[in-house]
Amino acid sequence: MATFIGMIVSALFIGMALSDPWAYVNLPSLLIVAGGTFGAILTNYPLGVVLRTGGLIRKAMTSYLPPVDVTVRQLLDFAHLARREGILAIEPSIKELPDPYLRKGLRLMVDGMEPQAIQTIMENEINNTESRHDMGVEMLTALASYAPALGLIGTVIGLVSMLGNMKDPASIGPAMAVALLTTFYGAVMANLIFLPICGKLKHRSRQEVFIMEMQLAGILGIARGENPRLVKEMLEGFQPPRNRANSD
Repeated sequence: MATFIGMIVSALFIGMALSDPWAYVNLPSLLIVAGGTFGAILTNYPLGVVLRTGGLIRKAMTSYLPPVDVTVRQLLDFAHLARREGILAIEPSIKELPDPYLRKGLRLMVDGMEPQAIQTIMENEINNTESRHDMGVEMLTALASYAPALGLIGTVIGLVSMLGNMKDPASIGPAMAVALLTTFYGAVMANLIFLPICGKLKHRSRQEVFIMEMQLAGILGIARGENPRLVKEMLEGFQPPRNRANSD
């Protein structure tokens, strides 16, 4: 919700500062900046990458990540269950887990795979996740650089149009509007849309990788048959000190 609230608040305060908001609506300027920016990004990246990254950004903005303490409790429950009844006792609960990464790790463990092999497979999954997120961050950074550049191009177009029609006073106003508003649109898109979403994607990526690393540590501890107390101590290292007592 913070993503959408932040965008709404930014748009609201900027709108409140405008004496006449409709004076800042200019279709040619918007076409130059928006169309040129997305045309440039399609030139820079293959279409399939652009479409996949769009889905990744949407998922990062709207997906739910479980709290650390909930994940710790979940892994400790599995550790106690495996200690009492064996690893196979975990299998009925795997299908009910909403997290595909945790499901995959527990499935590999239940299938009898060695801890080292589980670690290799699951670390590859983490690396692939980071690579996908890095691509999204890279693309958003490119969008944030293209938008102001296209705004500058629009400014040049407007100035050329204005200087070429100095004898016609009626044409100076529209040309000046294009010259100024393209810069405005480029700055708004870069600083209120692309860069903030890029920062949010970086943050969500760190959160997701952190949860995955914690889940992997718990899975490996269970797979090695370690005492639940040892698994608990290991998982507590992922928690802030104020929350560690709550995992007992």
